[in-house]
Amino acid sequence: MLIAVIYFVLMFATVAALLWSGFELFREQEDPLGDRLEELHAHAMATAVRTQRRRGGGILNNVLYIISLVPGGDGWLHDTERELAQAGVRRRQALAYYAIFQIAFFAILVGTMAYLQRNNELTAKFGGMVSALLLGWLLPQQVLHRLVRRYRRKLQDALPDTVDLLGIVLGTGLALDQAMLRVSEEMEYIYPELAGEFATVVMQVKAGQERSKSFQQLVRRTGIEDIKSLSAMIVQSERFGTSLSQALKVYADSLRTRRRLRAEAAVAKAGVKMLFPIVLFILPALFVITLVPGVITVLRDLSQGLGPPR
Repeated sequence: MLIAVIYFVLMFATVAALLWSGFELFREQEDPLGDRLEELHAHAMATAVRTQRRRGGGILNNVLYIISLVPGGDGWLHDTERELAQAGVRRRQALAYYAIFQIAFFAILVGTMAYLQRNNELTAKFGGMVSALLLGWLLPQQVLHRLVRRYRRKLQDALPDTVDLLGIVLGTGLALDQAMLRVSEEMEYIYPELAGEFATVVMQVKAGQERSKSFQQLVRRTGIEDIKSLSAMIVQSERFGTSLSQALKVYADSLRTRRRLRAEAAVAKAGVKMLFPIVLFILPALFVITLVPGVITVLRDLSQGLGPPR
């Protein structure tokens, strides 16, 4: 059973590496302005999503349409699309690729387990099939959750420096849109995730959307409270005509304080997290190294002392 689980994990890692390599090789360049112009033709985001899943329009759209017909499939597609957006994956084909990959992985894992368990007893077969079902369905979702957490962590780490630079650029007399575009250009190679989010907001405003709505969509895409506070500060400053550069400097200091507190909390948790590896792996090896030679010596002496007299 352990060998089969290891085999499945290695198989999944190999397939995932091959798929990711192909995706990186053949992916197209993102066009936020073009994507936003196409989205503005729809009345709402839900309408655009529903239109994308209609019958026809290519194999990928047909796959999404078939999945949406399954009970609960449309809700699963909506939740998956939101998590992909929060993980920084916003290409149109990403949802279809992920859905096909998860269904294929689920089917391959269940089929392989059924083939391996064909000659076993009913109890072992049931346990193996339940394990395959849970692993095949939950493992891709856990990978996606981890990508979301990693993307959010990168955005949070980039916020203090980016907000501070935005306040400095605003202090030179540039407008908000030009300042955000300038900051995104400067931070493109240091913090590409947050720079891309700022560039997307600027492109949406240039396409004719209200700035408040663009920042609302930024908050919805990222799901981070610090970005929500930043968006509310920018919108309120524009509405009431207050100085934004000074407010951004104060907010950048508070973000640095929060980042330092998060780092201190992570350091404090490190001791507790290291407890289990130490108990499970390091202490048994240490006991073997220190006690086994003495035990062997004692047993050898006892065997010689209890031997037949000469």
